[in-house]
Amino acid sequence: MTMKPTAKKFRVRRVGSVAALLASDAEGAETVAPPAAAGPAPRPAAPLADPSGSAGQPVRPLVPLSPLGRRTEDGFGPEPFATARGPQSPAASLRPAGAASAPSVAGPDPVAADLQAPAAADSDDPLAAIRAEGLTGRQLRMARRVAQKHGMNPETDVEAVHMLRRAGIDPFQRANMLELVTGEGEEGAGRIQLPSTEVRAEDARAREVWKLQQDIARRRRRKMLLLVARLVVFVFLPTLMAGWYFFRVATPMYATTSEFVIQQADAPAGGALGGLFSGTGLATSQDAITVQGYLQSREAFLRLDQDVGFKAHFSQPFIDPLQRIEADATNEEAYGLFRNLVTIGFDPTEGVIKMEVVAADPATSEAFSRALISYAEEQVDNLTQRLRADQMSGALSSFEDAEAKMLAAQARVLELQEQMGVLDPASETASLMGQISTFETQLAEKRLELQQLMDNPRPNAARVQGTEGDISRLQTLIADLRSQLTRADGTGASLARITGELRLAEADLTTRQALMQQALQQMETARIEANRQTRYLSLGVSPVGPDEATYPRAVENTLVSFLIFAGIYLMASLTASILREQVSA
Repeated sequence: MTMKPTAKKFRVRRVGSVAALLASDAEGAETVAPPAAAGPAPRPAAPLADPSGSAGQPVRPLVPLSPLGRRTEDGFGPEPFATARGPQSPAASLRPAGAASAPSVAGPDPVAADLQAPAAADSDDPLAAIRAEGLTGRQLRMARRVAQKHGMNPETDVEAVHMLRRAGIDPFQRANMLELVTGEGEEGAGRIQLPSTEVRAEDARAREVWKLQQDIARRRRRKMLLLVARLVVFVFLPTLMAGWYFFRVATPMYATTSEFVIQQADAPAGGALGGLFSGTGLATSQDAITVQGYLQSREAFLRLDQDVGFKAHFSQPFIDPLQRIEADATNEEAYGLFRNLVTIGFDPTEGVIKMEVVAADPATSEAFSRALISYAEEQVDNLTQRLRADQMSGALSSFEDAEAKMLAAQARVLELQEQMGVLDPASETASLMGQISTFETQLAEKRLELQQLMDNPRPNAARVQGTEGDISRLQTLIADLRSQLTRADGTGASLARITGELRLAEADLTTRQALMQQALQQMETARIEANRQTRYLSLGVSPVGPDEATYPRAVENTLVSFLIFAGIYLMASLTASILREQVSA
């Protein structure tokens, strides 16, 4: 903390007129003036004139001499000037009478000058008396300027002092110097403030500076101690406690790691875009994420506790209190510990699931890991079971329906064949048409033979009659055969009807057979697709229990605790500083 130097303020007031001052000092002028016999008479003082040089204007008021015995200050302090020499100096006696006095070591005393003024009046030369006062060169120059200020024209500085004293003006009074400064400035300046001439002693200033330094050092030490105390309480002490727990109290834990991937059957090659993502982790990422969520679910925890005894293992008394659960702990408490001790991660680029299971001994850790992997395999199998069942059930029902309809069409054809006694209507019709064609050929030959016989002039009657009989018989046979094609038999169905019904039944049978073949092909395709939808869990890294404790990692955990506590303290300090600044603003 520093202190600004204090400065006193002075107000300059104008005094009465010059005429009043001269009237008040008229009586003392006779005693102050030197006798005429002492030496050459001094030059009369020039009449007082206005400093501005204009006639008829009021004369600037003069400051009267201070009363005898009153100490005045000339603004230079009580210390003597380095160039001043006192009136008793040996050099003063050697100085000629008309020369200016040498500077005195001791500064001039206005009171002493006033006391010496009557004595100087008795001397032969008043100027010599003034020179004997040991005035400094600066004081002499200041006196000459004051004389010029009041309209006097002294030839020397000593004469200026003499003229001012005869006029009742103290050349070394503070008011005269202030008027001189005011006159040199602007005309309208009525007030001037000067700094205080009070000068602190060097030892006092040094003591104050020393006190400030001590205060600053004391505050810094106090703040440093407070900072160290806060760091000890909020950072180092909690870190020490955490390190003591990790090194001395924490129960050694064993972690078993395993890696597995979910795969599916390769799809048939269907083009470049079809097999773009086949065989990559993107093809089974959804299934892997589902399995990861299942292994961290409450269902997996309950199955693990029921099969292997998770709660019983971590409620053993040798486990430290922070990792141990009570024997009658709720499932939620045990499930929270399960989430902390079973870590499952999924790498989407490779499709690999990494699992780490922590337990109090290696065998139990390995058992927990294998049980969770078996749960994952069951979950993978159940992922596509419904899809495969739906695909197969639809294809199977379609095939069964086509097969039933095909069998019904086959039964209808068989029934028609049995009812009508026709195995194959087409073959029967072809046979009849063949016979009719043969008989018609024979009939045509007989008719040609009869025509040949009738062309003889004397045809043989017997041969003509026989030929005509053959023609008549062939025509009857052909007509009978043709009537078999369209005439109804004893069942009321003709061969044409039988043939039509059988053809319709056979066409229906053919259609049903084609539909059954398509249904069979669809069923086979669905079976192949269902097999392709099957997921397999392949172990990349089998779970093997470690022979050394994996946790706790004392050094790493202690450093992490230190960073956490330091970060919390830093954030709290910054928040408090910001709030304090906002409140103070």
